[in-house]
Amino acid sequence: MVNRVVSRLGMAAVWMGLAPGVMALEASVEGVDDPLAQNVRRYLEGLDAEQYSRERLESEVLSRASEALRVYGYYSAQITPRFDDPEDPSRVNLAIEPGQPVRIEVLELSVSGDAADDPPFTEAIDAFPLATGDRLRHAPFDSLRSNLANLALERGYFDWRFTDRRMEVRPYADSARLYLSLDSGKRHRFGNVAFQGHHIETRRLENLAPFATGEPYLASEVALFNQRLGQTEWFASVNVRPRLSRELGQLALDDDDDVNWWQALDVPGIAPRAEGPRIAAEALLSAARLQRGEAPEVPIDVVVTPADRHQFEVGVGYATDVGPRLRLSWEQPWVNRFGHGLDHDLYVSGPEQQLTGVYSIPLADPLRDRYRFQYGVRNKDNEDTQTLESTLEAGRRWIFDNDWQQTLYLRGTYEDFTQAGVSNQVLLLYPGISWSRTRTRNPTFPTWGDRQRLSVEVSSDVWGSAAEFLRLTGDSEWIRTLGDDNRFVGRVGLGSITTDDFADIPPSLRFFTGGDRTVRGYSYESLAPEDDEGRLVGGEQLLTASLEAQRRVTGQWWAAGFIDVGDAFDDWRPNALKTGAGLGVRWISPVGPIRFDVAHPFDHDDTFRIHFAIGPEF
Repeated sequence: MVNRVVSRLGMAAVWMGLAPGVMALEASVEGVDDPLAQNVRRYLEGLDAEQYSRERLESEVLSRASEALRVYGYYSAQITPRFDDPEDPSRVNLAIEPGQPVRIEVLELSVSGDAADDPPFTEAIDAFPLATGDRLRHAPFDSLRSNLANLALERGYFDWRFTDRRMEVRPYADSARLYLSLDSGKRHRFGNVAFQGHHIETRRLENLAPFATGEPYLASEVALFNQRLGQTEWFASVNVRPRLSRELGQLALDDDDDVNWWQALDVPGIAPRAEGPRIAAEALLSAARLQRGEAPEVPIDVVVTPADRHQFEVGVGYATDVGPRLRLSWEQPWVNRFGHGLDHDLYVSGPEQQLTGVYSIPLADPLRDRYRFQYGVRNKDNEDTQTLESTLEAGRRWIFDNDWQQTLYLRGTYEDFTQAGVSNQVLLLYPGISWSRTRTRNPTFPTWGDRQRLSVEVSSDVWGSAAEFLRLTGDSEWIRTLGDDNRFVGRVGLGSITTDDFADIPPSLRFFTGGDRTVRGYSYESLAPEDDEGRLVGGEQLLTASLEAQRRVTGQWWAAGFIDVGDAFDDWRPNALKTGAGLGVRWISPVGPIRFDVAHPFDHDDTFRIHFAIGPEF
């Protein structure tokens, strides 16, 4: 018995939970087409017939349907509802005769004040889609009203008000009169910037502001300032906001009836009368606006909290080229009040171990201009290459408005190496310049993106370098999609070193290729010129290219087909580039894209090589 009661209660609870959706009144419309019919159905969505009596339900249906038609200018429509069941209706059919639409007889739109000469306001008025004689539609009028109000706030017209805002509809005459007048008042200008909670020099933070004191206010500039402060990575939180003071509040008069001592009357039976204001506060405010000759200023308040001074990150991965790999990073986004930064990075894999660090000094524009001092120690043991390299570098980096980065640097390298059984020790000092740009959408698995890099380096014994050379490198990668399920990846890489001292060129400056990210089907950096004993020497030239097509199979799984070509060589025109092709699988996992490829090198019969890697292309 108890189980039966519980079961019935449970079913009742389920029915009650489903009731609103199940009992919603369904509507069909005849006599008018979309968008009128669609709007009528939308207005009737969610109407629960059980909540109304028969008469009230019909009244509610007529009210909502009429309102849905009025917003499109039909104020005299005749609507006949027919319910499927008079006692317990679940569906209604509306037969509509729309009648004559209301047309615009008078249209007066205007902007006064400083905004009268502000192009966005005049453009908004000119873009109004209705004209005299057109059928009335509410949406454009409401949209223009909201647009003008938003423009006023976004562009610093904080004293704005509508002096006229009317939509006069005369259904008996099938006409309407629209009036919309905005008085913007004076445009506010940027005032001084005040910082709170900052640990970086004020002057350095002020340089990040995209505006100067006295310039016209723009909300977008405030948002950009907020973004720039966040991009410095000096702060854990950033809040930039205008300080808006209400003059009305400043002019407000005391409402108390308290009487000052000099107003007291020493006459029995006569209460003293307080001197009240002889002019309303609104009138005082209007007078103040009229008397104010200069444009008002808006101070900007910036409240920040410092970022953690020491930040650590650990990353693990695997690639067929190098096997398991580990990366430890220690970042100090700020080390002093000038905003200098210091980063250290440790990379460990089977063939290569590397420790690097960068000390950066922001200049006048901290986001786009800075000095960089780098150090690095690298040990590499791969194929026929064994090398221990130490590097120091001083440079300056610029970031331009088109997102290109330019770095001018001077690098000193000491390398103790053995290549193809030949050992050497060299000390090189050479300047260089590089340009790079990376653009992506959704960095984890980009649906669109590209990356370009180009560098030029020169070494000469004139300034004490052990070898003379001119070295150029460049590469470009693209990612494009066709629809939602087709993705294409392309790569091209070039390299050249011109020298008469090739024996003194260390492995870090010679060219090798092959592996997961260059020519699949071949092992990591296994393609290069060889000596008489078949040992890799390294090349003076490099050329690689790759084209890959991917197709979504289901969800986060993609299939891929690819062809790679390339080689490192000593002459500009190699006799034959190495070619590898194959098929692969891509899985967009929670930790990043995982790539699994099976590739066949065309110059080896019955040979396949598996390539596995974790991480995005860029």
